Amino acid sequence: MTTATEAAEVGTGMAGGERSIVAFCCRECAYAAADTSANARTSLPPSVRLILLPCTGRVSPLHLLSALAEGADGVMVAGCLEGQCHYREGNFNAIDRVTFVQRLLESVGVEPERCRMFTMSAGEPPRFVAAVKEMDRVVGALPPLTRCAAGADPSATAVGAGDTAPGTRVGAARRSAGPALVAPGGEH
Repeated sequence: MTTATEAAEVGTGMAGGERSIVAFCCRECAYAAADTSANARTSLPPSVRLILLPCTGRVSPLHLLSALAEGADGVMVAGCLEGQCHYREGNFNAIDRVTFVQRLLESVGVEPERCRMFTMSAGEPPRFVAAVKEMDRVVGALPPLTRCAAGADPSATAVGAGDTAPGTRVGAARRSAGPALVAPGGEH
């Protein structure tokens, strides 16, 4: 299991410009499916780092955006099947939050497919593996996500300040303010 801080740094540790994906997985279904696939020795793309959550309802838009700002090229949320959340409606909340982040990314010129939601049951390890491989394929096909340097003037490089290529910038992140991703919290 990868901690939130380690997952935020995946972009800096990937060799040869390889893309990185942070996967927020619920304990009850997606992470259980990932664990089963690992026990069956099914390999996942090396670009994916898993973060265990009690429920996808605990992930906030800030977690998803922070992962992108701190080095990930894509984020995915994997949880229980719709209507079968172990915490009743946590996955519906996560679906709404992922949709919000997709709209936000699109509004600033970043490809919305960098953030996706997948649902599965604990007994569907092949579905988990397929979701991870799909996310890796989609992110691999996108242009690299460039970021402002820490402390740089974001107005000089922000989308709309002379950029003609949409989908290539994310605002500067405050790297000295502590961990890039905070432990997921909040309501289900």
